[in-house]
Amino acid sequence: MIRKIIHIDMDAFYASIEQRDFPEYRNKPVIVGGNPNSRGVVSTCSYEARKYGIHSAMSSSNAYRLCPHAIFLEPRFSAYKEASKHIRAIFYDYTDIVEVVSLDEAYLDVTNTKLCHGSATLIAKEIKTRIWEKLKLSSSAGVSYNKFIAKIASDYQKPNGFTLVLPEQGENFVKKLKIRSFHGIGPATEKKMNYLNIYTGDDLRKIKYENLKNHFGKFSDYLYDVARGIDLRLVNPSRERKSISKEMTFANDIYKKEEAIETLEKLTIQVLEISKQQKFIAKTITLKLKYTDFKSVTRSQTKKEAYHEAAEIINILEVLLTKTDFGIKKVRLLGVNLSKLEKLNE
Repeated sequence: MIRKIIHIDMDAFYASIEQRDFPEYRNKPVIVGGNPNSRGVVSTCSYEARKYGIHSAMSSSNAYRLCPHAIFLEPRFSAYKEASKHIRAIFYDYTDIVEVVSLDEAYLDVTNTKLCHGSATLIAKEIKTRIWEKLKLSSSAGVSYNKFIAKIASDYQKPNGFTLVLPEQGENFVKKLKIRSFHGIGPATEKKMNYLNIYTGDDLRKIKYENLKNHFGKFSDYLYDVARGIDLRLVNPSRERKSISKEMTFANDIYKKEEAIETLEKLTIQVLEISKQQKFIAKTITLKLKYTDFKSVTRSQTKKEAYHEAAEIINILEVLLTKTDFGIKKVRLLGVNLSKLEKLNE
């Protein structure tokens, strides 16, 4: 079976959050990391800073020399973790096979999903759109038939990039890559490869396995395969799913009951479709509202038996709606959440 793997990588994640939260930093070189007067290093930097040659892991003092007018900020990990939590929740709307690599990076295996007509391309583009709409953060996506190529593809057209590499394109795609772009090859290995006249994927492909083994030991198996566009590593799920949710933010605030019920019906059908595809049942239904003043409230109902029918859930949501200030206050967002999930027996 040809797998469908998506790699999502947030664009300048920490710096982008700072620019989002503090408008005065926008369109300016922002560096998140250590103080330039210390022995600290750059954790990440905005694309405006990268124009000066600044990059992650560079010493902050060197970054300052390259761009003295840059804005140096200490990391706010609580804000980054909060954003990452919302991003992961979006991933789990499409598949349970999610391998979280870091706060800003993950692999998704969507081989067996029927959402978005089973198209990994449509799923990746929808995820990018939802991340932007919910968090105002841009991301890049790579879509391919294995993890190695999907990861490289996500970095191909950053920022806000999308690259699809089909199985029949894999070998040729790898041939043209600079060896430094291969995941797992650091500066020391790159230097060793350059000494062996290996500068591109095509160069690596031409080296006999025995020669690779002599110079790179166990790592040679991986190198031999990826040079041919082969990577059999599985996407390793990181955690069990705890909830399924869908939200809608309105272009204009609403206050009429019929508008709310119509929206809740659509959201209910969407979350039930996801739970059906991923073989979950839920025992808790939660209604979420965000008023025009941006205050959010939730109302929930739980029962011993699982909810199965859309009509039952919609009736409950209608009752929960009466326990809010809807009608008194206008609403800018509605959401439906299924939780206390249990996996159906196969």
